[in-house]
Amino acid sequence: MANQPSPQSTLTNAEMPTSHLVQEYEETQKIYRHQSPLVQNFIETQARQLADAIVQHLPQMRFTLPDRVVTDADQDSSKAQRVPENSREQMIGGVLDRLTRSDSRVALRVRFTELEQSSNKSVAVGARLVRHATVMHMVHNMLPSGRTVEYAAIEGEEIATMPKMDDLEPESAITATTDAIALEEGKDSAGRGELQVPFVPAARRFYLPQWVAFDDKDVLLVGGLNEAQAHLNSMQNYVWILHAAVALAPYMVTDSDYQQKRYGMLGQLVNQGRALARYQTREIIQTIQRRAAAHSLNRGLSLSLPYFDDQDLQMKNHDFEVIPAGRIMFVPAFVVRAARQERVKVAQDTRLDMSTRKYLLAELKMLEEAFETSEAED
Repeated sequence: MANQPSPQSTLTNAEMPTSHLVQEYEETQKIYRHQSPLVQNFIETQARQLADAIVQHLPQMRFTLPDRVVTDADQDSSKAQRVPENSREQMIGGVLDRLTRSDSRVALRVRFTELEQSSNKSVAVGARLVRHATVMHMVHNMLPSGRTVEYAAIEGEEIATMPKMDDLEPESAITATTDAIALEEGKDSAGRGELQVPFVPAARRFYLPQWVAFDDKDVLLVGGLNEAQAHLNSMQNYVWILHAAVALAPYMVTDSDYQQKRYGMLGQLVNQGRALARYQTREIIQTIQRRAAAHSLNRGLSLSLPYFDDQDLQMKNHDFEVIPAGRIMFVPAFVVRAARQERVKVAQDTRLDMSTRKYLLAELKMLEEAFETSEAED
């Protein structure tokens, strides 16, 4: 195991906060705080609508700039400047964009940039504030906060995915208010939370225990694979929203909530994605063994071996042929030979990063060993 990194160390070099991003974030925050409560409420309403449109992948988005804004952080709200009426209403995505399937999120980012470069300072600042409120809402309000966690990175891997074992962690259903299941109420109160539906210790080691489907032995903790897949989808959506916020406003990488949520969820997502792939691989092995025993594999066999891609953060399949189509009697040696051949190919496949290859190779090795045993028994 490598040394346990800080949450910030999980960011890539391209995402590491730099001085100009920190400055932009802090200046925008300062200007926003100098707006009147009425203007802040108006901007927050626009931000919620925009954030919902982004998350729902709507082809058309609308927002309205406030009627007046304070353009300098050193001014008070009484010196707000009026935003021209003809510049307030904004719409992204028309009929042509829908026909060409243009990405409305890219168009939104371009529109914000155009407005922020306006020669009219009130328009530029108004757009800057709406953009800021939108990404703040996405990171702070749309995504639940989780537990304080520490992950360790396996040697040779960049992403920390192994939760630190905490021998002092309580196993009762009385949870601390930092636990994800107690977040909706009493988030900021001190002491212990209320009696909640308990999570097993393996789940409580992760950022959001309610989305943990496998323990450290790949034992399924939920009702079935469909539920496990639903949990994985929820985690993928969580990370997608974080990435969408940074795409809209890169300075959000300096936000402490963003760093904590990305660290906590990224490690959990990769860990659980790999566990799901291993679990499905074992099911494939069992299915082949059952069908072989029933002599129903004598007309060919092709496999789609699931694996989790660490770069794209999603499940994929590695397809290969074990036995060509035709009347060929199944013998375990065919699976052993095919698995060995695929291991050679995967080891040389530079399209996959090193850690993804490592886990896919381990699944192929699992497949090979399962049928080496079957062959020896026969």
